[in-house]
Amino acid sequence: MPKSIVVLKGGVSGERDVSLRSGAAVAGGLRAAGYSVTEIDVVDRGVVLPAETDAVFIALHGEFGEDGAVQAILDRSGVPYTGSGAASSRASFDKITTKERLQLAGIPTPPFEVLHGATLPSLPLPLVVKPACQGSTIGIHCVRREEDWAAACADAQRHGRSLAERYIPGRELTVGVVGDEALPVGEIVAPDAWYDYEAKYTSGKTRYIFPAELDDATAARCHQLALETFRALDCRGLARVDFRMDRDGDPTVLEINTIPGFTETSLLPKAAAAAGISFPELCAMIVELALQTNAGLCAAVACVDEE
Repeated sequence: MPKSIVVLKGGVSGERDVSLRSGAAVAGGLRAAGYSVTEIDVVDRGVVLPAETDAVFIALHGEFGEDGAVQAILDRSGVPYTGSGAASSRASFDKITTKERLQLAGIPTPPFEVLHGATLPSLPLPLVVKPACQGSTIGIHCVRREEDWAAACADAQRHGRSLAERYIPGRELTVGVVGDEALPVGEIVAPDAWYDYEAKYTSGKTRYIFPAELDDATAARCHQLALETFRALDCRGLARVDFRMDRDGDPTVLEINTIPGFTETSLLPKAAAAAGISFPELCAMIVELALQTNAGLCAAVACVDEE
């Protein structure tokens, strides 16, 4: 019998529409790979799974998807699920915590300050202002002039705690991680060099280059930093690490996404395709990683019980 996989999509965050598209794509990929799939549109902060569920594919972006909340519920149910655990998800979703972890691990990341009201930080302009716990570039602004600061700061802080980090002129790069392998580096060429919500989700608006046109040493450095970031945040299964590369060719880590998008314009599927991995194969790999991880956790619990 095929394994029964539940795909959680939709959700309660501002990224609900994107999540619905990701979940529908994942469900189609899993069916093509031979799984029995049930799609659940999550409309509140509760999840009820069918009795015969072998694993859950989490396609929920933003709050109650990437922040560890749904992972904690699934941990209590004992059902395997894709991606990182609750604690890792919570740390990775919070950009302030992520940057603190990166600094502790010696991983290069732009200098930043936590915002307190509308006070201009000590970092020089231009600055990128962003909410600590949002995705899909919601509430993010690049502030180049002091007179634009107050409006950008207010919009970011509508979404909760926020930070400002030094803007790095240069190229936008991304590296997907599946299991313990880094996928080919991709480059994002957005209009006006600013990868906002419209540029991200409007088909044809942004150019994606996979693999990115980099020398071997720079590509290897990006792979190394992506895996170091993945491990510094105790991630598992899958993630996507985003970079800026300055004009001297040095990459610096911006953030990590533990549930990256799976829409037609999403970066992880593009990176997998560049590595010769089809979309159904990618979805199947992620599910099987979840099942293997659960088997390992169960074995570890059994050993503890025996002792």
